[in-house]
Amino acid sequence: MTNSLQLLLILLAAAVGVVVLCRILRLPAMLGYLIVGILIGPHALGWIPDAPETRHLAEFGVVFLMFSIGLEFSLARLRIMQRAVFGLGTAQVLATIFLVMLTSLFFGLDWRAGLALGGVLAMSSTAIVSKMLVERAELNTPHGQNIMGVLLFQDLAVVPLIIIIPALASGAGNLSITIALAMLKAAVVLAALLIFGQQLLRPWFHLVARQKSSELFMLNVLLFTLGLSYITELAGLSMALGAFVAGMLISETEYRYQVEEDIKPFRDVLLGLFFVTIGMLLDLNSMIAGFGWVLLVLLILLPFKAAMVALLVRWFTGDWGTAIRSSLGLAQAGEFGFVLLTLAGKVNLLPQEVMQNVLAAMLISMLAAPFLLQHAEAIVRRISPAEWMNRAMQLHQVAIHSMAVDAHIIICGYGRSGQALAHFMEQEHVHFIALDLDSRRVREASVAGKRVVYGDAAKREVLLAAGLMRAKTLVITYDDKHSALKILHHINELRPDLPVVVRTTDETHIEALKQAGAAEVVAEVLEGSVMLASQVLLLSGIPLNRVIRRIQENRARRYSVFSGFFRVPDDNAGEAVENLQPRFKSVLLGEHDAAVGKTLGEASLDKFDVEVNAVRRHNVHSNQPTGDMVLRAGDVLVLLGQPLPLTAAEKRLREG
Repeated sequence: MTNSLQLLLILLAAAVGVVVLCRILRLPAMLGYLIVGILIGPHALGWIPDAPETRHLAEFGVVFLMFSIGLEFSLARLRIMQRAVFGLGTAQVLATIFLVMLTSLFFGLDWRAGLALGGVLAMSSTAIVSKMLVERAELNTPHGQNIMGVLLFQDLAVVPLIIIIPALASGAGNLSITIALAMLKAAVVLAALLIFGQQLLRPWFHLVARQKSSELFMLNVLLFTLGLSYITELAGLSMALGAFVAGMLISETEYRYQVEEDIKPFRDVLLGLFFVTIGMLLDLNSMIAGFGWVLLVLLILLPFKAAMVALLVRWFTGDWGTAIRSSLGLAQAGEFGFVLLTLAGKVNLLPQEVMQNVLAAMLISMLAAPFLLQHAEAIVRRISPAEWMNRAMQLHQVAIHSMAVDAHIIICGYGRSGQALAHFMEQEHVHFIALDLDSRRVREASVAGKRVVYGDAAKREVLLAAGLMRAKTLVITYDDKHSALKILHHINELRPDLPVVVRTTDETHIEALKQAGAAEVVAEVLEGSVMLASQVLLLSGIPLNRVIRRIQENRARRYSVFSGFFRVPDDNAGEAVENLQPRFKSVLLGEHDAAVGKTLGEASLDKFDVEVNAVRRHNVHSNQPTGDMVLRAGDVLVLLGQPLPLTAAEKRLREG
């Protein structure tokens, strides 16, 4: 018991220390877990033995990873990205497997081992790449969409590869029949699970959810996930496949997002353990002894895979810049590659020395991935001379749109917030130019006659082309701290006098953005809470002037630009003055009230100087009720007026 506790403490201490370091260096936590496994594993410091129990527990990390992929599986999303997923994704995976198989044959490996190795190296890291794309605000760019489409297909391709790799190692005489039977068995089991599972899942989850117990709901999710994993394992398939099916089934229900949040702690902890066990597999001595082979695999993995992806993307899109950026994002190995490599090693499909060399090359490629993505622009400009021309044409388009305006607003981001802001600007006849990286959104806005152009607002030359030196205000409407800080840095250098307003989701980064030079930071959560409080106070009968005063005081404290303009009456105003202020009052009509059956006009509430602000009827809300509206029992009339007239109006509605 003591020995087990010591091992657990060693593992936790090493994991926490290294992962904290990775967070500080802005590297994925997965790399930290891999490094922990290398350091404390049996081939380095030897603090933790490579025991079967440890590896078996780590398998549950893969189970929950596949479950999460199943939750993300969406037919609607596949339809939207079908060209990138099924066109480019299929081409990338099949081409990689084919080329690795040919290369393996050249080095004396069996074609079965080559096919498994091709599946391993075809995978790229969803965890690393998606995180980097989000941080760099490149998710909606053409290369970002290509990368995410290919990554989505790779996630789906893992499912047949998990079935095929054990079949390859079966040693049966007729391999094609063996693989066909394995695929048929998988199809039958999956069809049965999907058909019967869907019929049983929803009513059962409804029953569990009605008990209103978070612990019971969590236990039910674990039971369902691990139960399906056990069924697929009994059928001779993998546990991971059953978890994928469980995720798919739940993704079609209304419980998807709750399950995703509940399962996240289990997934992250067990997945971290899985990557630790992968790191423990690496023998540093073997890696050093076979360093030439490691470099050879690394060359196949990084330059050749990148070149192949670049050619495929160029063929699909016709743009070298997008092709090279996409290839740099997909060149590295991925977490599912480790899953397939572990599976191939378990069934003895790959020799041990090949396993070590491939594992080392995969780890190095993943360590290099963040740096490749960070320097992608410089690499693209150096490799593709046409990129300079494309960039010049893009800046030319931005400059053309900005030349016609002066003393304008630059709107960075044309999403929902940017579009709402642009609408206000149009109402006030204020000139603006909007920059956005979503080509579809830019195209739709241009067709509608809006002054919206494609461009990355975080780039110095794009801001200059948008007329930064002539602008009177700049607004950052998207919630991306890193991009906002880049924009503020450029403005501090070029136009330190230009006021910049930044939108953010909450108050987390307000101070950092203000220190970087933002004139004001608008936090959606805080603004939402102000409006929420105002509605609650108004509908609770608090006088209108007091509600307005509270809103003004709150905004005066929060936004310095308003502090000198909000002059509100003293809180200690007399009761007589307070009673003269209008307020809201809700009146529910009962069956025996005099107003029931009469029209709103016949109620004659205007005689009391009371306004009917709204009528709520069976969840139907009418903001502008007309005089010929017939009142019914159960209607809720929202009245606006002074206290005494409101009382008289209610009496009129009740008694006539």
